[in-house]
Amino acid sequence: MTDGIVASPSDLAIETTALTKRFGRQTVVDDLALSVPRGSVFGFLGPNGSGKTTTIRMLLGLAQASDGEISVLGERMPHKLGSVLPRVGALIEGPGFYPFLSGSANLRRLDSADGFAPGGTRTARVSRALDRVGLGHAADKKVRAYSLGMKQRLGIANALLTPRDLIVLDEPTNGLDPQGTREVRSLIRSLADEGTTVFVSSHLLAEIEQMCTHAAVMRAGRLVAQGTLDELRSAGSTRVSVTTPDTDAAARVLLALGLDPGHPDATGPVAEATAGAAVASPVGTTLSAALPETVAAEDIVAALVAAEVRVRGFSVEHASLEDLFVALTGEGFDVVQ
Repeated sequence: MTDGIVASPSDLAIETTALTKRFGRQTVVDDLALSVPRGSVFGFLGPNGSGKTTTIRMLLGLAQASDGEISVLGERMPHKLGSVLPRVGALIEGPGFYPFLSGSANLRRLDSADGFAPGGTRTARVSRALDRVGLGHAADKKVRAYSLGMKQRLGIANALLTPRDLIVLDEPTNGLDPQGTREVRSLIRSLADEGTTVFVSSHLLAEIEQMCTHAAVMRAGRLVAQGTLDELRSAGSTRVSVTTPDTDAAARVLLALGLDPGHPDATGPVAEATAGAAVASPVGTTLSAALPETVAAEDIVAALVAAEVRVRGFSVEHASLEDLFVALTGEGFDVVQ
């Protein structure tokens, strides 16, 4: 599954080979082979301590790798740091600003520290970046009065001050309300539509599934899966569920088709009040089994009907990204990174 992306180096915005980072005897990133296609929105997933932030720091030259190679926008890092970083915008480990300056003043100050940013268009670029993240109305407001979500948006605005080929965002929707989250999601998609590669580190699976085209999953410093979202989902199992009062007959049909229903999950009778009297209404038993690639769901229904099994319910459930994450890492996502 980790070889799901097949691309030439020229098609990759980020590529690592055997990337490793050790702190003393502890290996926090181990033999990482990451492939991020140009123009993609790439979700970088993993639980706390999985090595995501350390990887990002190495990609941007903020930490030195112990072993391995890094290529960003086709250039070796950190050797080409000076030519690569002006093409990269980043929001890492939360935004940091001067609290007694306004949002626009903070951005102008940061922009002036960028030797590659043209001073003549600074005011216009700052205004445009603030408008793009929905902070135009708060441009003159002191950052100390900003909410966490507003500070997060200001950090994204800083990453967008000049045109970028690659945007790296660490938890970009952290602290945002639902409307702000939708706006950032739309912004990220628009960046990709313009040809910018967006690399997003996040623990919010719903957000990754709604805005990313590709993803990678880390566990204990190692890459355990990467590919398009469809490739990752297809790596998980698809299950069928049949609800019927004819449990034994249904189980025989499933077994004959090569499905193992295992132990049925009996739902039992449900008492319904009708005209003041309690009437037992059997809803049957739900049988569930993994669906092999060689068996079509409609063939299962046809076989059940042919065997005169009374079908009260039938569903096909595809593995979600969260199902895959739990299967690969043995744990769910924390809500705090």
